[in-house]
Order: sequence, then structure tokens, then C-alpha cells
Amino acid sequence: MLEEAKSAAHCVALQLSNEVDRYAELGRQLRAASFNNVVTVARGSSDHASSYFAYLTMARLGRLVTSLPMSLVTLYKSPLQTRGTLAVSISQSGQSPDVVEPIRYFRDGGATTVALVNDIESPLAKAAEWAMPLHAGKEKSVAATKSFITSLTAGARLVAEWQGDAELKDGLRALPDALQLATETDWSKAIEILAPARNIMVVGRGISFPVALESALKFKETSALQAEAFSGAEIKHGPMALIEEGYPLLIFATRGPAQAGLVALAEEMRGRGARVLLAAPQDVAGRDLDLPVASTPDLDPIVAIQAFYVMAAGLAKARGLNPDQPRHLSKVTRTN
Repeated sequence: MLEEAKSAAHCVALQLSNEVDRYAELGRQLRAASFNNVVTVARGSSDHASSYFAYLTMARLGRLVTSLPMSLVTLYKSPLQTRGTLAVSISQSGQSPDVVEPIRYFRDGGATTVALVNDIESPLAKAAEWAMPLHAGKEKSVAATKSFITSLTAGARLVAEWQGDAELKDGLRALPDALQLATETDWSKAIEILAPARNIMVVGRGISFPVALESALKFKETSALQAEAFSGAEIKHGPMALIEEGYPLLIFATRGPAQAGLVALAEEMRGRGARVLLAAPQDVAGRDLDLPVASTPDLDPIVAIQAFYVMAAGLAKARGLNPDQPRHLSKVTRTN
């Protein structure tokens, strides 16, 4: 897991150097089309990457994006209206039937279908009109790391070409260097605090919420740590009742409109007795963990999860577990 996470910068550089003309052509076609609906089709870490793509699409392009409940197609056989829809699927393996079947359904119904997939020979890649390889290479660890980071990158790349935004494109070109620096970020303080923990809340908001979702999943997968992800806007509702003296919270306060509220939330939770780990850029005085940044705020979540992955691998070992072989899990999950 650690080796694969640290190789993400190389994988991202490889991805960005390939399919340049194909991404540009896809962007031109998306700009020329008038989509009534955008749906994402994914599971697990890939669904968290889809959430990041959805945030970028809604914030930058003004298109509403829905995460498709795949059972509507695979089990309930619902008569979904697919024409005038953009359907984007993200997957490492491209094997699971409940990801492949909806993309086939949407394509047959006249939708524009895009698969951001690591295995370009997979059933998903063959089902989509546009199959764009992640270039993560073979991933042996059950816990996805480099494939998740390349999924985030591909989603941002798709949005950048769709929007035709030069700043985001420039930020993507600088991303491999930012990722390499992120692998050197020292989060040992988090390992010290979380090694004996039994549970944790992971908090983000807006563009950082997908990173909170992914981190909570990795805490469960690799450290057998009961973890739940919440938006900073939701934690003051029901989840507040769980807060007690010493309860651990990891808060991702990436740059952007949500940052100030997350920093204030960290201070409030400290006042309630929580053991807060505030991950924020170096200009935030109250931070507990340095959060690396990209050249543009919308790409910060990608380098943030890179720093987290390095820590998560160390945390699993500190808890006496093998992060490469989580119990009860396998690399490819097939569901209908």
C-alpha cells in the first residue's frame, strides 16, 4: 500500500502525458452538447472520486450531478430517461456487473457515456463510448491508493477540458510535483493519537468532503477503525451526540469557501472535549497536521489524500495490522 501510494505522482504524470488529443476532443463534444442530466456510476473509493468530479462539475459548469443508485437498473429495471444525459463511470477493475450494466443501459438509450477506468480491456471500458485509461498500473494492495488518486485526476482533467479552463489545466500539469512533495508530509502526530483509538469521525465540506469519505473508508479497511465521514454542516446535528472527552476527529480544511467554517468547527469541538486533528495548510495557525496544497485550490483534495495515505499505511502497522491484506476483503468486488 505504501509503495503504491508513493508511486501516484509517477502514475499521474503518465496519465497526463497520454490521451491529450482524446481528452480535448471529448471536451469539445461536451461543450457542444446540451445535457439535461449528469449521472455518475461507481462503488467504494471510485464513488468517492465520483463525488469529487460531481463537485467540480456543479461548481464550475453549473450542471447538477446525481450518483446513480445502480439497483434502479440492475434489480428494479426502472424505465430511466437516458437521452440527453452524460453518464460517467469510474472504476479500477471495470469488472463489477452493477457498474457495467448501467453504462450499457445508458449508452443504448442514447446517452453520452464515459468510463474512467484502469483496466482498459475490461467490460466497463468496452461498454462505454469514451474509455479513458487511468494509467495507475497494476495495483496489488486491496486498499486502492494510486488508482484513487488517478481517478481524481482524470475527473478533474475531464472537467478542465469540458470547461476549457486554462488555470485548471495548468494546475494539473503541476500536480505530479505537488503529489511528490505530499508524500513527505509528516503526519506522525495522527499515528500517535489514533493507534489506540476505537472510533473516529472524519470531517470535510464541499470540495474536501469526498476526501473525508475516502479517509473513513481507509480507516475501516486498513486499521479496523470504526470511522464515519460527515460534512462539517451536518456534524452539529445527530453526530454531535457522540462527542465525548477524547473522541477523535480528523478535519480536512482545504482551501476555499468552506475552510473558515471547518477551522471554527475544530475549535468548537476542542471546547467540547474532542481530540481534534485539524489538517490545514501552513497559513492556518490552529492546525495539527500540515495539509499540502496544489497550485490551485480545486486540486487540493488530490494532494491531501496523498498525505493521508502515507499516514494510513503507518497507522495500520502501528495497530498491528497488515494494510495490504485487510481481513474479509478482496481486490475486485462483483455485485449485481
